[in-house]
Amino acid sequence: MMLRFLLAVLGVLALAGCQSEPPKPARDWPSPSPALWQVTGMNGERGWLFGTIHALPDGAKWQTPAFEKAFAESDVLMVEIGNLGDAQVAADAFQAFAKTTPQPALSTRVAPADRPALAALMSEARMSDDDFWNIKTWAAALMLANAVRDSEAGNGVDRVLLEKGKPVEAFETFAGQFARFDGLAPLQQRDLLAGIAHEAALDRTDERIEAWLTGDLATLENQMNQGYLMSPALREALLTDRNHLFAAKVVAALEQDRTPFVAVGAAHMLRSDGLPALLAKRGYEVKRIQ
Repeated sequence: MMLRFLLAVLGVLALAGCQSEPPKPARDWPSPSPALWQVTGMNGERGWLFGTIHALPDGAKWQTPAFEKAFAESDVLMVEIGNLGDAQVAADAFQAFAKTTPQPALSTRVAPADRPALAALMSEARMSDDDFWNIKTWAAALMLANAVRDSEAGNGVDRVLLEKGKPVEAFETFAGQFARFDGLAPLQQRDLLAGIAHEAALDRTDERIEAWLTGDLATLENQMNQGYLMSPALREALLTDRNHLFAAKVVAALEQDRTPFVAVGAAHMLRSDGLPALLAKRGYEVKRIQ
């Protein structure tokens, strides 16, 4: 998701896309039908996969009868971060990984060709090199993305699901997610920063939200296949590797006769390395029902 799309679905700082125009009013959003899959095993195992979005404009409706039925029949909610609303825990985890010894000026940490885009993003975020003198490159990228987001994190699908009171099992923690970014090689961190700078110049938030609301996976995949995700190393670290970890935990829940409702960022549902494909490869019937 394109860099900002992936950051949004990672749940990291509830990041979302940016745009210069206000979000569309609720009456203009299409009727919802976000992608939903049912997973069935040979021994009667059942579960559901639901690709989420971590920030939505006010008024965007997404709950449907198919979603309500599946959620009601499940007995455990599996999400990326269980305490998504705990801003202090998130902030503490971020600070623990983000700070370091004095660094080169952020504006010089990308290739010359990428510097105009980075300068424009920093200007939009009202931030300067002084704000990042002791901040690692990956963390600076997330801070800039968060500074220019325009969708409301409080409207995120994950938060709504967590408030429904169903037992929750988390795949990850804030610290674990930030550790994954912190483990990126310097070149990968520069690619991340450059990618988010170039994406900030694009106005594709409405397209992304409409694609998610209508279950248009082709459009979501098209956005994913651009920018930094062309880097195999970044894709492996931030998406593919996590998909395999998630799939193993979903299989474990199914084998324990639980009926999980798996709600993770929509990027984790796409392509041949997404959760539906990985579970199908493990012998489960995975059928899209919405």
